[in-house]
Amino acid sequence: MKKVLRVFFYSGIVVALFLLFYSAYCFLSVRDLCSLARENPKTTAFMEYRKEQWEEKDSKRKIYQRWVPLSSISRNLRNAVVVTEDPNFYHHEGIDFYAIRLAFERNLEEGEIASGASTITQQLMKNLYLSASRNPLRKWREAILSYRVEQCVKKDRLLEIYLNVIEWGESTYGIEAASRRYFGKPASMLDPAESALLTAMIPNPVKYNPYRKNPYLVKRKNLTLRLMLRAGKLSKGEYNRALNQKVNLVYR
Repeated sequence: MKKVLRVFFYSGIVVALFLLFYSAYCFLSVRDLCSLARENPKTTAFMEYRKEQWEEKDSKRKIYQRWVPLSSISRNLRNAVVVTEDPNFYHHEGIDFYAIRLAFERNLEEGEIASGASTITQQLMKNLYLSASRNPLRKWREAILSYRVEQCVKKDRLLEIYLNVIEWGESTYGIEAASRRYFGKPASMLDPAESALLTAMIPNPVKYNPYRKNPYLVKRKNLTLRLMLRAGKLSKGEYNRALNQKVNLVYR
């Protein structure tokens, strides 16, 4: 018994030391994190990954992106994204431990990874520097970078970057490009229904193509509207109008 306990003890020390050194590596590996407070990233890890895919297929696609400040993005869209993707965004320091606990309990209950708990900050770090892998070490690095960036970059700035770099369909990145592509107007003019539809695309923007008939996308859009109502971001009247509104897409 003592031998087994000794093995567990030394194994624990090895794991702890590994995590300590790996955490230090994560802190030092991305030196320009704080520069995000004043500089817009020129590209992201996800954009580069897509470019590699296009090159392999000999595709002539190009990145379509138009950067806009947070003040030029509709409050409807900003509210929709926050209440759906990260309701505690303005209250945590990059990692939402309460959401992690809820996701862990749900996954345990369902016997599979059915729910994640990534914050907007974590999603941003993944998009900018990492990959979509669910490797535990990648998730650890994501958490370290998220905590670190929140120490020197303000919340609104993190949200601005996030909304300007995430994918919103084939070769479309950022909310301004998405708004003009799907609705033919600037992101500042998005109404609640349009904002909810775009937010519903975020988990898988290529699969949830609004030009195709997709009941699940409509279901997610309606869920987003309910979350906005529950969070006090929409009145009952606004909610009912958005729920019954036909969202008109621009076909190009």
